[in-house]
Amino acid sequence: MEKLMKYFSLKINDKLFKETDNIVSEMKITKSKYFNEALHLYNFYIKRKKLKKQLHIESTLTRIKSLEVLREFESVYENNLND
Repeated sequence: MEKLMKYFSLKINDKLFKETDNIVSEMKITKSKYFNEALHLYNFYIKRKKLKKQLHIESTLTRIKSLEVLREFESVYENNLND
């Protein structure tokens, strides 16, 4: 199945353009392929950053909840000792 491609315009500074041009020439690939791969990698990087942030939030919530449960167990244990 053929993939549909979209066109878009991109403005980049001259130094970055020249650097990119040199790289794609050395690699013998098109700029389109280069930018597609670069965007794919950058999207992956952004998704990982978002996942890391979400994981940190979830870990913090889990830690807080675990401490609450621990305190409840300690309270029950202490109450049973005093009975």
